[in-house]
Amino acid sequence: MAENIAWQKSSFSGGQDSSDCVELASAEGAIRLRESDAPTQALSTTPESLAALIRHIQTKRR
Repeated sequence: MAENIAWQKSSFSGGQDSSDCVELASAEGAIRLRESDAPTQALSTTPESLAALIRHIQTKRR
């Protein structure tokens, strides 16, 4: 993965210095997800697939 990816920490994470964080980035037309304490391991998905997952989770929470 490219080194110049700008990762953004989830607003649900425990704060700026917390190691329990999910980070997201958009790069090369894909959405990247990683755990902040394992930055070399990341998942990659399409924006459409991530949106479908989020919609599915939201319907299950209701």
